[in-house]
Amino acid sequence: MMIASPPSSRPLVLLLAAVQAAAAAVSFTVPGRVNTGGYQYAPLDPAPVGISFEFFAFPSYFTNVTATSQCLSNWKGLTGTWPPIRIGGTTQDRAQYDAATSAYVVYSVSNAADAPASLTFGSSFFTLAGTYGGSVVTGLNRGKNNVQNTIDAAKVAVAEMDNLLAIELGNEPEYWASAGQPIASGGWSPALDAASQNNWDITVGKALGKTGIIQAGNSNDAPPTWGAAELIATENATVKQYVKTYAHHNYPGGSVSSLMSHKGIASNLHVFDADVEAALGEGKPYVFGETNSVSGGGAASVSPTFGAALWTMDYVLRASYSNISRTYFHHGTVGNCQYCFWGRYSMGAPYYGATAATALLAGASHLAALDDGSSAYASYVSFAANGTPLRVLLYNSDYYAGSGTRASQTFQLSGLAATGTVRAKRLVGDSALARVDQGGKVTWGGQTYTDGSCKVSGTETYETLTVSGGQVAATLAASEALLVYLQ
Repeated sequence: MMIASPPSSRPLVLLLAAVQAAAAAVSFTVPGRVNTGGYQYAPLDPAPVGISFEFFAFPSYFTNVTATSQCLSNWKGLTGTWPPIRIGGTTQDRAQYDAATSAYVVYSVSNAADAPASLTFGSSFFTLAGTYGGSVVTGLNRGKNNVQNTIDAAKVAVAEMDNLLAIELGNEPEYWASAGQPIASGGWSPALDAASQNNWDITVGKALGKTGIIQAGNSNDAPPTWGAAELIATENATVKQYVKTYAHHNYPGGSVSSLMSHKGIASNLHVFDADVEAALGEGKPYVFGETNSVSGGGAASVSPTFGAALWTMDYVLRASYSNISRTYFHHGTVGNCQYCFWGRYSMGAPYYGATAATALLAGASHLAALDDGSSAYASYVSFAANGTPLRVLLYNSDYYAGSGTRASQTFQLSGLAATGTVRAKRLVGDSALARVDQGGKVTWGGQTYTDGSCKVSGTETYETLTVSGGQVAATLAASEALLVYLQ
């Protein structure tokens, strides 16, 4: 039997319900200007989201994979700047420069899904890289301990690439002893590697006649060992003049739910705080020169999912907020790469997350996080060059696997113009486990990216949110994000 509340008690019931709803909302105050409100602010690179291509596979991505140009162009359309790229990886230390070959790369594998154990490359490799509209970091071999071959290659790179930002001398040196690299044959340690890096930085820099040309570090083990702070402590002024940037690699790994957790992402990135501080103390940018969800090309159960897309989005933003200037997402062997945004299959869900992050950061000068990274709920605000807030991104990292009730969370923003409306675009997937290559539905503002071409398909959809008293509320389902446009 249902018993109705007495008429006199109904206003109280409604008031209590409203109070409970307000208490349940996650509230954030948007600063009216940059560097106000007690928040931490990070200056932004013009294009913080970049792509790393495995050394031997780079020519194929640019000559055989149709989507590459369009996928990069989509981001250029948002920011006005071509995304930065890095060419490197394990095979850069298996590669020798051959001035006599006209081929981009020469190698042999028994299976097309394999990476070569050794390869050579010619000057056309750098000519191709030089055609790209954005900045390029290229990795070269240090593991083989043939500095003259590396200098010969570096001279061609400088001559052929007007877009050359920096040169890496070796990739993930902490693994060279176990890989049997000649340079590590007499023993290997962080101290020995630092001495080697410093010597090569000077030798190669002098041979090129260029300062500010080396991307130093490039290790993968979690700092402080093999980290930038440890390396910088060994460098003198002569070495430092040749260093352009300090880089580290990062592959958090884990399950879909642990990977996409906002609290987990913030915790993972705090590991790099001391390294970032050390690099900035030298007046040099700190970047993630190679990163993605799970090492070794990714995990099929994790890397292609919508949850990984949400991780990609939040990870880029938290990294940028942590003063990590650029984040280069690695793309490995074409056709054998679970974490690739494109190339293994026509399109991957993580591309959607990277695009949402790019949309928040596009044209912005600074970024602030409005949350402290201790919960499942995130809020970031980007600022225009004139100091006013541009956009706010909201993220509900509660995990939804696709069955049962999909919970939701209300976010409330205050500090806005007193009245009016704002537009918003939503990043949505069927669930955190949805894979677009297996028929799962993922959309960004109602649109998708066409298999094979990476062209935008569908009608762009904006939601309209009403501002009242300087406040606006939005509801996000579990495993969902929303970008609110303030201008």
